[in-house]
Amino acid sequence: MKCGKCKDKAVINMRQHNIGLCKMHFLAWIPEQTQRFIDKYSMFSTSDKILVAVSGGKDSLALWDILSLLGYKADGLYIGLGIDGDVNYAIESLYYCQRFAKEHNLNLITVDIEEEHGISIPQIAKKIQRGKDKPCSICGITKRHTMNRIAREQNYDVLATGHNLDDEAATLFGNTLHWQAQYLRRQNPVLAASESGLARKVKPLFRFYEREMAAYALLRGISYIYEECPFSAGAKSLFHKQLLNQLEYEQPGAKLQFYLTFLNAKETGIFTPSKQKPAELNICKSCGQPTSAPELCSFCRIFDSMQK
Repeated sequence: MKCGKCKDKAVINMRQHNIGLCKMHFLAWIPEQTQRFIDKYSMFSTSDKILVAVSGGKDSLALWDILSLLGYKADGLYIGLGIDGDVNYAIESLYYCQRFAKEHNLNLITVDIEEEHGISIPQIAKKIQRGKDKPCSICGITKRHTMNRIAREQNYDVLATGHNLDDEAATLFGNTLHWQAQYLRRQNPVLAASESGLARKVKPLFRFYEREMAAYALLRGISYIYEECPFSAGAKSLFHKQLLNQLEYEQPGAKLQFYLTFLNAKETGIFTPSKQKPAELNICKSCGQPTSAPELCSFCRIFDSMQK
C-alpha cells in the first residue's frame, strides 16, 4: 500500500480513514491530530502546567512525547503500586518511565505507595478481599487519589492520561451494557475541575486506535513495557475490547463511530439531568481531598484500616 500523501510505501493502513501513511507523514499526522483534538475540546493551552500520568506503557509515554513535541510544559507522574508478576512489573514500568524522561530531558515525579503508606496494593487487596488477588478497584482508587493530590499540591492546571479510543469504547460498551447512567453522564474527553478540589482531567488520545499508538511508539523509537498488568488477566474490559475488535474487523471505523456518536448524543441532550440532586462533595478529614463520604474518603478508609 502507498502513502496517501506522497505515494511512498505506507507503514500503516488506517482502514477507518481509508488511508495509508508512510513513516514521515504518520509521525507528523499523530501530533497534528492531537493538537486538533486539544483545540476542539479546549483541553488546555501552552501556558498551562500539565501533569501526564505515565505507567511505562506505550500510550502514556507516547502522550508525553507528543505534548513535548507540540511545545507544552508537561511533567510526568509515575505511581509505584508494588505490583509484581512473571517480571517485576513495578520495577520494569518505572525503568521505562525514567529512561524516557532522561532521554528527553523531562521531569518525572515518582510516588511509591508502599514507601509512603507501608503497604503495597496487592497486600491491601489480599487483606481486604480475603485472599482474592484482584486489586483492580483498590488500584483505581489509589491512582485517582494520588494523581489528584499531586496535581493540587504542585499546582498543575491539568492532569492528562493516555486513554486511547479502544479504552474509551470498551468503557462505554461496559457502561451501556448495564446502563450505568451516572458513569455515562460523566464519561467525556474532558472533566472540568471542581471548586471542591478535583483537578481538571483530559484524554488527548481518545480518538486514536490502540494500534495507531503502538505504531507511533515503535516508529518514534519509544521503549516501553510490553507486559500487561499481571492482574488484568480476565478483566471484563479486555473481553469487551475483544468483542469490539471483532466488530471493527467487519466494519472498519465502528469503534470510532460508536464513541463519537455517543459524545454527539450527549451534546444534543440525550441524557436529561437526573431528578436526584448530585452528591455533595465533602472534604476528607484526613487528607483534605474531596469525597462524597461524610468523613473519610475511600482512599483514607482503606489505608487507615491497614494501620489497625
